Amino acid sequence: MEKSGGRIVMDEIRSFEKAHLFDLGHPLLNRIADSFVKAAGVGALQAVSREAYFTVVDGAGFDSNNVGPPSEITGNKKHRFPNLRGESSKSLDALVKNTGKESLQWGLAAGLYSGITYGMTEVRGGAHDWRNSAVAGALTGAAMAMTTSERTSHEQVVQSALTGAAISTAANLLSSVF
Repeated sequence: MEKSGGRIVMDEIRSFEKAHLFDLGHPLLNRIADSFVKAAGVGALQAVSREAYFTVVDGAGFDSNNVGPPSEITGNKKHRFPNLRGESSKSLDALVKNTGKESLQWGLAAGLYSGITYGMTEVRGGAHDWRNSAVAGALTGAAMAMTTSERTSHEQVVQSALTGAAISTAANLLSSVF
C-alpha cells in the first residue's frame, strides 16, 4: 500500500469522526441521531457475530457450556437466541428480529447518553466533566435496566444505574490520560 493511499484512508476515517450523519436543525437532535445510528450499527454487528460464534462452536462440536457466564441450569446449553438453529426461514426471521432488537437497545442507550451529556453541558454553562458523565451514565443505566426485561427489580435498576455511572465516569477520567 502506498503512503499516499494510506493517508487518504486515514483522512476519510478522521473526517467521519468529525462529520455528523444528519442535519436535523438543532445540535442536540443531530448528536442524538448520530449516536443512535452509530451505536445501532455496532449492536447489529455484535448480535450477528455472537450468533456466528455459537453456530461455529455448535458446528465444530465444542462444548459451549464452559464459554461465557455460567448457566443457571447445568447440563443444558444456554443460547441468547434459542430459535436460531437449523436452515429455515424461521431461523432467519429470528436472527433479523433479535438483531433489530439489539440494535435498538444499543442505539437508545447511546442516544440517551449523548443527549443527556449535551443537555448537562448546556445547562452547566459549557462545563463537561466527570459529573456530567456520572449523571448521564446513571440515568442511561437505569433506563436500560427498565427496558431489557419485563421483570426488572428495583435492585437491578439501582445496580445498573451505579454501573452506568461508574463506567461513564471512568471513561471520562481516563480520556484525559490517553
